[in-house]
Amino acid sequence: MLRFQTAGESHGEALVATLSGLPAGLVIHSEFVNRELWRRQQGFGRGGRMKIETDTAHFLSGIRHAKTIGSPIAILIANRDWKNWEEVLPVEEGDAAKHKAVKSPRPGHADLAGALKYNLPEARYVLERASARESTARVAAGALAKLFLQELGIEVLSHVVQVGGTRLQREPKWDEIVALSKKDDVLLNCVDAETEQRMRGEVDAVLRTGDTVGGVFEVVVRNAPPGLGTYAQWDERLDTKLAAAVMSLQAVKAVEIGDGVMAAASPGSNVHDEIGYQSGSSGYTDFTRASNHAGGIEGGVSNGSDLIIRGYLKPISTLRRPLGSVDFESREPVKAAYERSDVCVVPAAGVAAESMVAIAIAAAALEKFGGDSMLETLRNFDGYKRQLKEF
Repeated sequence: MLRFQTAGESHGEALVATLSGLPAGLVIHSEFVNRELWRRQQGFGRGGRMKIETDTAHFLSGIRHAKTIGSPIAILIANRDWKNWEEVLPVEEGDAAKHKAVKSPRPGHADLAGALKYNLPEARYVLERASARESTARVAAGALAKLFLQELGIEVLSHVVQVGGTRLQREPKWDEIVALSKKDDVLLNCVDAETEQRMRGEVDAVLRTGDTVGGVFEVVVRNAPPGLGTYAQWDERLDTKLAAAVMSLQAVKAVEIGDGVMAAASPGSNVHDEIGYQSGSSGYTDFTRASNHAGGIEGGVSNGSDLIIRGYLKPISTLRRPLGSVDFESREPVKAAYERSDVCVVPAAGVAAESMVAIAIAAAALEKFGGDSMLETLRNFDGYKRQLKEF
């Protein structure tokens, strides 16, 4: 079973991810992991924090001589900003006068709900853990899941479909999405240059007014085999796991599989993907699909088409022009607290979603193929591929 957890606060000393269940013998490329961390930091509209941090994964356990050894993997990502917060958020009692309270909860954040839940007098500690800075640790763990999936020939990437009211009006090609992932200058991670410039205009507009903007990212899983997930139990369906994985990301308020939104308003004849057969096909099976409205999942099971998952990201909740709130202590109306923040994070959220999707797909693959070593897992996977071709 593939399991992962994260720990750490936004302005704490470090973020930590633990990942257990990867087979022994998987080659780990540190430069790939660090590249993924870099990708999460990019995009027009990011805040000043990204100018401070240079995220790098430091592996503490589970990897020796650049290969997994079957034991739990622990990853540490240091926060460079810690030096500015060490006296504000000390582990020991410290000086209470140096504490920076979040005195008024921000609408849209976890501030008020978290303070009520944990009986906290203000929202500093809520902010520290609820912050999207935590997704850095997820990306580190997801990079390892990606390396595992690559051994099975499966790729996971994302691109931006919409920023504000500007939406991509065509279907992207896989090669275009791959090219985006290799760029060293990331604007808004859209495959269409003209649309991307109009998206930039959306970000520029909210920058001028002290507002924020959300959007939609799309994660594509290429070359996933049919048969991942199951219809047998509600919590074992692949779409259940993918939706939960993407919805768990900060600021994601809706998840779509395939053309789910369009399908809800369409007749079935326009929605369901017709099945064909072509002997000698290069795919996993000789069965073909004329379209992929289902997003690669039918009945909770992958069907061999690309998996398409979209996340709908609300605008960042911290505004330079704050909304109305209430002072925690006086209960009087005030403007919400302001913390250094981003204006648009749709490209970064897409990268974080890649990681969550990769972890979910890797877990589903390991549930199906098993294996304590990569040799065993690949042997089982090869046997399954032969079985599909012989069906």
